[in-house]
Amino acid sequence: MLVFLKLGGSLITDKRAAETPRLAVIDRLAQEIAAAQQADPTLRLVIGHGSGSFGHHHGRKYGTRDGVHDAAGWYGYATVADAAARLNRIVIAALLRAGIAAWSIQPGALICCTDGRIVQGPETTVAAALSRALTPVVFGDVALDTVRGGTIVSTEEVFDRLLDALAPVRIVLAGEVDGIFTADPQLDPTAQPIDVVTPATLTAIAVGLGSSHGVDVTGGMRAKVQQALDMVGRHPVLEVVVCSGLEAGHVQAALRGAPVGTRIVAQAAPRAVSA
Repeated sequence: MLVFLKLGGSLITDKRAAETPRLAVIDRLAQEIAAAQQADPTLRLVIGHGSGSFGHHHGRKYGTRDGVHDAAGWYGYATVADAAARLNRIVIAALLRAGIAAWSIQPGALICCTDGRIVQGPETTVAAALSRALTPVVFGDVALDTVRGGTIVSTEEVFDRLLDALAPVRIVLAGEVDGIFTADPQLDPTAQPIDVVTPATLTAIAVGLGSSHGVDVTGGMRAKVQQALDMVGRHPVLEVVVCSGLEAGHVQAALRGAPVGTRIVAQAAPRAVSA
């Protein structure tokens, strides 16, 4: 069973303060991932993580997502890449300490884009890693672009590229908040959780999809939900789970298919609960 897991940048860093990792959270999440794999030897994972307060602050400063066209912009491109890689090393170290054979795959070295869209991706390398019992770890990164010169690709965009080649049964998006709500629960105490989102219900919940807390140059929650809906539209058997990584045990439960957070699916159906 193959599952994609994204550890959101707002989860593993404090996005309100530049380059501030949440080390205790990262270590606990690594332990939860290891426990899930130990409980189910058939579970194979592709792990991704956001850049949080590492890459996003530099990306906003230099406008890297929109394109790179001069010497100052290319310096910024290199700065964003360095920041993203430094956070990746922190995540990899925690996963290795937990006993996971985590192998970092730098997306920017394998991806090529055309006007912000990935046209060449890391799927061959990721598939080869999985076949060797490694746990590949990708992350939000810079990439060369035939139109923009350079750009930034999010982890969800990398996952989207991998989806057709690898066909996971589930994608878990772990962030600060335990799913999708009728409004931003960090600002509105009356916000109610939403169990399931489908293409048919997107309009009704759109008002609750505010922008990310802190800096996010890749579009925030609204863009992430739309990406997820596009993915389940192409692969109707896929489910995308949005859950909290701050709630102990929720990531481990989501990897097992237990009911946490919000499911994003092509059509609403009863949630399957694993034993």
